[in-house]
Amino acid sequence: MMEIVEIPKRALAIYAHPDDPEVSAGGTLARWAQAGSEVWVLVTTLGDKGSDDPATDPRAMANQRREETNEAMQVLGLAGSLHLDYPDGEIEDSIELRELIVRHVRELRPEVILCPDPTALFFGDRYINHRDHRITGLAALDAVAPASANPHYFPQHIAEGLLPHSVSQVLCSGTLAPNAWVDVAATIDLKIAAVGCHASQVGEEALWLPEVIRDRAAAAGAEVGVEFAEAFRRLEIS
Repeated sequence: MMEIVEIPKRALAIYAHPDDPEVSAGGTLARWAQAGSEVWVLVTTLGDKGSDDPATDPRAMANQRREETNEAMQVLGLAGSLHLDYPDGEIEDSIELRELIVRHVRELRPEVILCPDPTALFFGDRYINHRDHRITGLAALDAVAPASANPHYFPQHIAEGLLPHSVSQVLCSGTLAPNAWVDVAATIDLKIAAVGCHASQVGEEALWLPEVIRDRAAAAGAEVGVEFAEAFRRLEIS
């Protein structure tokens, strides 16, 4: 695997649920933001089904998770978050979804996109990758290759003054075929704090959280000889 050391001027992390960007790439996003990158997060769903408790009000859950996202963005030092507000489990790989993602790509004009790897279905024999992750990753890839760069896709954007934009690189997280990594030793504590903002998912105390996040980052780091790392499947878009 190759180390990613370059700092993009602007980056957009496109993920399904409110805590996904932090869990998947929080150390990388914080490292880039500290180095001066303008980093945005685009969340495709409400996070309204983020509880197994039948008594939970989905609307209240969605509102809480929006607040948690805002707190996490501040911890990581990011520019902000954008939300498409699809109900959990109801997002489809549709032309509507792709148009919305392309619109944000053309507005923000990132050099790098981060998103889930849509080809990752099974992790071992105990976990099936969430459908929302896979749909979001697939739509993100279709949005940047080739839609956002081609003026014939969603020409109404051009009429609104949103010009085509070419993304040079995509980093897919949650991948079974990593080929690149980012050293996150300097930002692992920020990642832990940002994930901890999502109390609806990890609990109010979350005393177990630092150890779990460090163990996972250490396992990725051991593959490449550093203390803590985040691994990605890196795609160069031509």
